[in-house]
Amino acid sequence: MNTQTASSDLRERVIDALRSVFDPEIPVNIYDLGLVYQLDVDAETGHVTIHMTLTAPGCPVAQTFPGTVEECVNDVEGVSAAHVELVWDPPWTRERMSEAALLQLGML
Repeated sequence: MNTQTASSDLRERVIDALRSVFDPEIPVNIYDLGLVYQLDVDAETGHVTIHMTLTAPGCPVAQTFPGTVEECVNDVEGVSAAHVELVWDPPWTRERMSEAALLQLGML
């Protein structure tokens, strides 16, 4: 398997894992909710870096949620280390949500 294919496969497995993590206040996964702003996957080293936000800066899980996401991604086969960084710029808006998330919440 070439490096690009391996990277693409690992990236898809990481995205699948992110889709299994749900926002604590909205019944939609964090990926389709648009909370993941940047996803860097290095298939050679297995390192994954995620820049994500929360729906509101005052979210009660702001201290613990990055660790929850890291644990989930670390469980993906091929991942050796995951790092999640919370970012607040740009602020999250519903425009970041996928069409599937909008449909799920009856917003389309």
